[in-house]
Amino acid sequence: MTEYGRGPGSEPWHPEDPAYGDGGWEGQQAHTGHQPAYGGQPQYYPQQPQQGQQTGWDQQGQQTGWDQQGQQTAWDQHAQQTGWDQQGQQTGWDQHAQQTGWDQRYHGGHDQQPHHQGGWDGTGTHAQMPYPPGPGDPYGQETAYGGGQPDFYQTPDAYPPPQPPTRRRPEPEARPDWDPDPEPDEHALFTDGDDEDDGRPDSEPEDRRGRAERRGRSGGKGRKRRNGLACLVVLLVFGGGLGGVSYFGYQYYKERFGDAPDYAGDGISDTVTVEIPKGAGGYDIGRRLKAAGVVKSVDAFVSAQQHNPKGNTIQAGAYILRKQMSAASAVAMMLDPKSQNNVLVTPGERNAHVYTAIDDKLGLASGTTKNVALKQYKSLGLPGWANNHEDIKDPLEGFLYPGTYPAAKGMKPEAILKSMVSRADEAYGRYDLVAKAKELKLDDPLQVVTVASLVQAEGKTHDDYRKMAEVVYNRLKPTNTETNQKLQFDSTYNYLKGESNIHISEKEINSNKDPYNTYTSRGLPPGPIGNPGEDAMKATLNPTHDGWLYFVATDGERNTEFAKTYAEAQRLKDKFNDSTGN
Repeated sequence: MTEYGRGPGSEPWHPEDPAYGDGGWEGQQAHTGHQPAYGGQPQYYPQQPQQGQQTGWDQQGQQTGWDQQGQQTAWDQHAQQTGWDQQGQQTGWDQHAQQTGWDQRYHGGHDQQPHHQGGWDGTGTHAQMPYPPGPGDPYGQETAYGGGQPDFYQTPDAYPPPQPPTRRRPEPEARPDWDPDPEPDEHALFTDGDDEDDGRPDSEPEDRRGRAERRGRSGGKGRKRRNGLACLVVLLVFGGGLGGVSYFGYQYYKERFGDAPDYAGDGISDTVTVEIPKGAGGYDIGRRLKAAGVVKSVDAFVSAQQHNPKGNTIQAGAYILRKQMSAASAVAMMLDPKSQNNVLVTPGERNAHVYTAIDDKLGLASGTTKNVALKQYKSLGLPGWANNHEDIKDPLEGFLYPGTYPAAKGMKPEAILKSMVSRADEAYGRYDLVAKAKELKLDDPLQVVTVASLVQAEGKTHDDYRKMAEVVYNRLKPTNTETNQKLQFDSTYNYLKGESNIHISEKEINSNKDPYNTYTSRGLPPGPIGNPGEDAMKATLNPTHDGWLYFVATDGERNTEFAKTYAEAQRLKDKFNDSTGN
């Protein structure tokens, strides 16, 4: 507890409290002769243990206003002295208390007096003082020491006039003359922890030293070192940020406006096989080449493809390419058929030729792929309506869809065959062959594919395909008395024989009774005789309706002419004999 029985809490005393010291506020003027010291700040008297008697001067040469613990008694313990400061210089009255002289608790050898004795009595008038006032006392009374002090309210250096309690602020601390600029608050990051010794004992309390004294010691060297370190840290941070922005800015510029990364030359000796799927565009191809180590960047390949006049003609398939090639070299090599490691299935091509091509590309013994097809055809993805005839010679005939397929060493033949069958199933599925078969008066979708294979084998152009399809349907009609429902196609006999001969004698043909011999057997062969393409399939589903029943390749190969009657067909046959010299 303090002298007035109030705790040292943070709340200021009530302005109407007589002990507050400036009861003139709250809308009234101060009592006459009552001048609040230093703006009338609230008084705080911390409870101090009485550990020492007044002896005159202590061991430090200080006036007895300091107790044995180095704590101020009659003056503020925060270096704002009311009588004498730590340097032994008189400073005036305490900003935080209206001192009445010496603290009655520390008047060695004096009896305790009521608080108003020697100061203000709470009524605004002087109470009885133990010492007579002097003429130099600014409050009309002498302090215990320092009589004849100057008037601090009537001189140029006067203190500011008192302010209302609501507008009072702590006064700024005084700076030494040698410190023109206030020192900024220091962060632990910028302190070196190596301040020079100020000559004071380590045990001396910090509050006794005072902030002004701490600023003045060490001659400013520690602050210079700390400021230099702070500048260095700021410079490094700023430089690192600027460098990072510059780097990423440069990378962004290169990506947006600079040339794409690219290798130089035709590549190294290492080769790799890259598979390009059907429908892949430039960026898709570039990504695959980059992943395989052929080109350095996708953008470089796309740019090279666009600058090559034939760049957009790159086909699906497998390509044998060198690693680390320039993009332009990669495009040129992919356009070279020699680099393509593919199997190409052409429209109308028979399975026997496809099997041989796969063996060659994979480096397998002749007949390997054919044996796989005959043994594993059920697991290769054929549609359910395929192979419904017991006399079919090859279950996969008509289902190795025309196109380009990767066939690089290390691949298995069944994988290649499966990709071909899958594409055929997808293509045929777009036509709804079940419904079309009924519409065309055919038994099942397999017969639609079979007709398409015949159209593909006998026709040469799109117009030929549609007319050829009509010839097939007209000859299959029960009302056909011209050929008695026999197709009489050389292509079916050639398929049976595994040949491509246009000069077949009637004796040879009539002597073979195989179901694929349409000269001796009525109706369609048991299955397709080749792999029809899209154009032939569309023509099969959309034939002409002109009454065509006969056709003759008058030039033996390319020029096919059609007739509706036997007499017209005979004239076309004579034309053919004349062209071939028979």
